[in-house]
Amino acid sequence: MLIVGVFRYKVLKDMKDEILKRHENFMILASGFELLGMHRHPEHRVDYMEWAPGARYCAIIGDFNGWSPTEDCAREHYFGHDDFGYWFIILQDKLREGEEPDKYYFQMYNYVDDYDKGDSGVSVEELIKKANEKYWQPGEDRFVNNRFEGPVKLYEQIFGPNGPQTIEDIPDIPDPETRYKAWAAEHGPSPTAAIDSGKEYDIYNVIVDPQWQEKIRALEPPVLYWFETRKGRKAWMKKYSPGIPHGSKYRVYFNTANGPLERVPAWATYVQPEVDGRQACAIHWEPSPEQAYKWKNMSPKVPKSLRIYEAHVGISGSEPKISSFNDFTDKVLPYIKEAGYNAIQLIGIVEHKDYFTVGYRVTNFFAVSSRYGTPEDFKRLVDEAHGLGLLIILEIVHSYAAADEMVGLSMFDGSNDCFFRSGKRGQHKFWGTRMFKYGDPDVLHFLLSNLNWWIVEYQIDGFQFHSVSSMMYTHNGFASFTGELEEYCNQYVDKDALVYLILANEILHSLHPNIITIAEDATFYPGLCEPTSQGGLGFDYYVNLSVPDMWSTFLESVPDHEWSMTKIVNTLVSNREHADKMLMYAENHNQSISGRRSFAEILFGEIDENSNHYKESLLRGSSLHKIIRLITLTIGGRAYLNFMGNEFGHPKRVEFPTSSNNNSYLLANRQWDLLTKDGVHRDLFAFDKDMMKLDENVKVLSRNIPNIHHVNDSSMVISYIRGPLLFIFNFHPKDSYDSYSIGVEEAGEYQIILNTDEIKYGGQGILKEEQYFLKTISRRVDGLRNCLEVSLPSRTSQVYKLRRILRI
Repeated sequence: MLIVGVFRYKVLKDMKDEILKRHENFMILASGFELLGMHRHPEHRVDYMEWAPGARYCAIIGDFNGWSPTEDCAREHYFGHDDFGYWFIILQDKLREGEEPDKYYFQMYNYVDDYDKGDSGVSVEELIKKANEKYWQPGEDRFVNNRFEGPVKLYEQIFGPNGPQTIEDIPDIPDPETRYKAWAAEHGPSPTAAIDSGKEYDIYNVIVDPQWQEKIRALEPPVLYWFETRKGRKAWMKKYSPGIPHGSKYRVYFNTANGPLERVPAWATYVQPEVDGRQACAIHWEPSPEQAYKWKNMSPKVPKSLRIYEAHVGISGSEPKISSFNDFTDKVLPYIKEAGYNAIQLIGIVEHKDYFTVGYRVTNFFAVSSRYGTPEDFKRLVDEAHGLGLLIILEIVHSYAAADEMVGLSMFDGSNDCFFRSGKRGQHKFWGTRMFKYGDPDVLHFLLSNLNWWIVEYQIDGFQFHSVSSMMYTHNGFASFTGELEEYCNQYVDKDALVYLILANEILHSLHPNIITIAEDATFYPGLCEPTSQGGLGFDYYVNLSVPDMWSTFLESVPDHEWSMTKIVNTLVSNREHADKMLMYAENHNQSISGRRSFAEILFGEIDENSNHYKESLLRGSSLHKIIRLITLTIGGRAYLNFMGNEFGHPKRVEFPTSSNNNSYLLANRQWDLLTKDGVHRDLFAFDKDMMKLDENVKVLSRNIPNIHHVNDSSMVISYIRGPLLFIFNFHPKDSYDSYSIGVEEAGEYQIILNTDEIKYGGQGILKEEQYFLKTISRRVDGLRNCLEVSLPSRTSQVYKLRRILRI
């Protein structure tokens, strides 16, 4: 392992050295969005930059130029592209009819404010004269007054006093080397001395006048005349019309070795499909200051523990349609706040071609999905969430990308290895997606800039990195893992991908110290959440994916009386060394979406209301639903997640519209109306809400890992202490215990503060009020000095808090 770590460190160091040859620092590396893509330039134009090393010609085509591939193209040679494959195109604004061109070629405009300093009519000559009078004493301004003397003489020498008269005169200009040789022969060798006021000075031994230097340093810097002459938006709108108006459709046109191609730009920030849905166009997004969203709220302080509400905007409504960002903001955000969660994890936000992929086959990495609304709508969603004290975590898919060529990045510049690996390594073995070329500095530039973009542009508070095991191994994580160390150190580990993840965490936490990064890894890779300075990958949390698989197996395949308490505990606390970094959930969207069933559908879906066992079956489902969630929340790490609707036992799975279901939206929504009716769903929501309050009030998740002191497979009872709370679970389907001994350390009086069997939670209310208060007995049980004799109805759980300590 040490040898592997040293080798990985060398790969990381070599990559950093390679990056710093091209970029001044890592902040610039992760800020590519400031240059690439479409950007309005102060000098009444829009600049476009794209990376396409395999292209021979590059142009922007769109409805603004009649889709012409020659109207707006990159200039030849280094004016239009560089040796690394970056293309540069200028789209000039159009001078309005009757308007005169700007007097100065460097005239700048402020596109946000109506007026700026240049609207006062000040001229460059006045500004320079004012600066000269302020900075130069008599006799010091000789060079300033004669600064064009040398170029003028050279111009007259080449073209004559009147300049070139015809176009034929221009090709006769000698090349620079010839001109220099002629000049050197005329003037002789360069002098080593300079003459000033009749005195000769050695140019290699110039003495600085300290008094003059002190005087200059005491002055304020001169005004930058190009900023002092900058005009406001009104002046720009009066003189020019945009060369590419807001809302214009456009694509990038390449001429390659295999012929012409049209692509959606890789750095496009808004993309919409055509009417037929087979093609898509980038949308130039440049709203006016009146239309641009104005942020109102700061990001909330990151809590010590996370209670994450996982949501998909498109299915968040109750109607059979795609819901919008605005629908989610107005209706779902207040509900999440009321439910007691402190963070939202959004899936399917980044643009993807096919809705049924749930957003995992990303095509346009810098664009929010247009099917939900505009970029301004998404900004409003994030801002309103922050106003409610909710963090926004974005599920980001950098482990693979859609294989689509017309909309996505595959074959972007006509070559197979532009963004992705070539050959078998460039294809996911099972999902048909493309694998990124993580060892390429330009691909790293793209991916790292993408992460930073979502934070800078949309004020995202964190990322869950989806399926990192797909990128960390050449077998895409589809191998059996036993936990042996050599499984993480062999030839199947993709070291380039590991280096990317280290760089991502280093740069994100350096630029944004409060950012949250979560790794979804099914292989329990060693060092996943260790600091990068200690050889780790640097994530803040990792997802324990074995937990939902265990619960699903139990619910679907194992009879209730055969559930193993030992297996439950071992799975929930499988990595106690890093329990404080663990994110737990009983079920997330995978259990509801990926052709599977949610726990509620398993528990309640086959219950016949007319059956004699209806109430018994309903009680079983409700009881298991509650105790599974409670033990998952409280026994593990410092983060918990729940998928939208599962908190109240949503009765149906999620099924996105596809050809197999006639493109139906019937199951692509959430039945929020169930919460308005008395019944099991309302009861389950009341319990989940109080479970969130338990963590909010007692800080369960932020406590140290629990002391699990009682695990009995025969009685099917589990008990543990975490912080000031005692948790007791009876999973037995039939047996209740009137006086069950549970060990505690502190002698005193304990009170039940949460009971899954209460009537308001859909339980039977078996425990009476006097049974909510218990005193310890001085008897050693479970290796602890004292014990409680508790009443444990079957399939229930109780949470006790020490109210009064007895000193013996």
